[in-house]
Amino acid sequence: MSEQQTPPVNGGAAPATGPVVLNLQFTKDLSFEVPGAPEIYLTMREAPAINIALDVQARRLQEGQETYEISLQIRADAKTGAGATAFIAELVYCGIFTLNGVPAEMLEPVLLVECPRLLFPFARNILADVTRDGGFPPVLLAPIDFVQLWQSRRGQPSSASVANA
Repeated sequence: MSEQQTPPVNGGAAPATGPVVLNLQFTKDLSFEVPGAPEIYLTMREAPAINIALDVQARRLQEGQETYEISLQIRADAKTGAGATAFIAELVYCGIFTLNGVPAEMLEPVLLVECPRLLFPFARNILADVTRDGGFPPVLLAPIDFVQLWQSRRGQPSSASVANA
């Protein structure tokens, strides 16, 4: 029988090194409300129309460090055919990323494109689960083009903090 070494867990080995390291991911805020319950379940005859709003924020956690919190913010508003609110779901899903040797000119696209791309499948799953568990068809978000989102945001003056680099 050959001996196999398993890598140590949590602090037993040097942290992973690469240009982008995902240290931690977590649900920072999750809200699901059905303002018209229980009547909405009795009167709704078809799947509601859903409006999705998505935003990405990045902030440096500590000055002089290359560790950032990336927040993927998703809001789903569902309306019935009659215009009544079926549900409102809000999710802020975050990741703590360390960037190693990323050139300054690549910092913003890495923070606002690559990092949210890594978080998106997990946020998508949470949103689908919470809407399904709330008694509605699951909201299955289509893949997001984070490059296009970032480029459209760069073209618009915004008072919101995009990346604190």
